[in-house]
Amino acid sequence: MSTSPGIPGDWFSKFGREAFRLEIPGEHGSDWPEEYRTGAWSRVVMAARRAGKRMYRVHVVTRPLGACVEGDLQWGLIRHVQAGEEYYVLDVTEQENPVAGVPEFWLFDGGTVATPRYAGDGAYLGVDFPEAGEAARFRAYRDAAMARAVPFEEWWAKYGG
Repeated sequence: MSTSPGIPGDWFSKFGREAFRLEIPGEHGSDWPEEYRTGAWSRVVMAARRAGKRMYRVHVVTRPLGACVEGDLQWGLIRHVQAGEEYYVLDVTEQENPVAGVPEFWLFDGGTVATPRYAGDGAYLGVDFPEAGEAARFRAYRDAAMARAVPFEEWWAKYGG
C-alpha cells in the first residue's frame, strides 16, 4: 500500500472512463481539503465531463442527518451536480447497510483504489492506495452501494430540508 498527501491528485486527470466515490457518514469532519471547499473541485468535475468521463458517488446516510452531512448535501452538492457529478444516496435508516464496515474510497476506472485517511478528530490526512489486487473487492462494494442507492434529487424531494 502506498500513501499520498492531499486528494488522489493526478488520478483526477489520468482516469480514462469513470471515477466513483463512496462516502460514509462520520468518516470526516468539516476540515475538507482546500480543493473541495473552494470550487476547484467543480473545475475538476467539469474538465472530466468535457472529456466525456463519468464522475459519480454514493453518499451513505442515516436520518436524521448530522449537521456536517446536511451541510455537505445542501451547499457542496449543488455546485458539484451543476458541474456534472452524479450523486446518489444510500439511506440506511430503514434498510440493512450493504457496505457496512467498508471504508470511504475512490475507484478509478474500476482498477485503482484510493482510500482517504482521517485523524481521530475527522481532519483529512491524505490517501492510501491499496494493492492492485484489492480492486475487485472495491468494485463489489461499489456495485452493492449502487444497487440500493437512489438519485440524490429523488431522495432530497422525499427527505431533504
